[in-house]
Amino acid sequence: MSKEHIIFGIYPVLEAVKSGITIDKVFIQKGLRNTTLDTILNDLEQKNVTINHVPIEKLDKLTRSNHQGVVAFSSPITFHSLEDIVETALSNDKAPLFLILDQISDVRNFGAIIRTAECTHVDAIIIQKKGGAPVSGDTVKTSAGAIFKVPICKVDHIKDAIFYLQGSGVKVVAATEKTPNSIYDVDLNNPIAIIMGSEGKGVSKSVLNLADEKASLPLLGEINSLNVSVACGAFLYEVVRQRQN
Repeated sequence: MSKEHIIFGIYPVLEAVKSGITIDKVFIQKGLRNTTLDTILNDLEQKNVTINHVPIEKLDKLTRSNHQGVVAFSSPITFHSLEDIVETALSNDKAPLFLILDQISDVRNFGAIIRTAECTHVDAIIIQKKGGAPVSGDTVKTSAGAIFKVPICKVDHIKDAIFYLQGSGVKVVAATEKTPNSIYDVDLNNPIAIIMGSEGKGVSKSVLNLADEKASLPLLGEINSLNVSVACGAFLYEVVRQRQN
């Protein structure tokens, strides 16, 4: 995350929380106890902010200044409630389109995906609080500002988001090369959520098992995989193609 989004020190972080700045995540030194720190943690827990307890060496690497055992990362955007977004999207005339990112870790891929999502009118991007690329200045730059136009929902667990979407009548389609089923044979005209997996492992097995359908892209060359942002673009534009016919 770029330096301008780092806040460190107990009182600066406390004031940031009080002022309403959106905090993406916080690193706390393991074993640190402080009354003011307890106040910060209580406020952050109420706002569902990700809190990581880490060794002091981790904090020293993040900033050379006196961090007092607390380093926070502010977010350039405000995250949205999944429930509110889904309810709103389902009330519109057009079939909603959601994008679920399962542990996408590269900021450039994340930003490129957001840019394509905006161009294809994705209703919301769903990410997990832990394990994925941060929402940072680099994400904003790579997305060409699209991150301010596409709602992003942070959830505790991708699986719970999938269950919620399915319970709301949204079909969940996982992008994976581990299926003979082509995305071109999947009906994408109804409410859809597409899952894209991480750069190295793809969609995790436990998440893959929850999908209503699995779909792949034809690979005609010798390389057996695509960059995730490129694959995501192909999937999203197949939705656009089907819905325009």
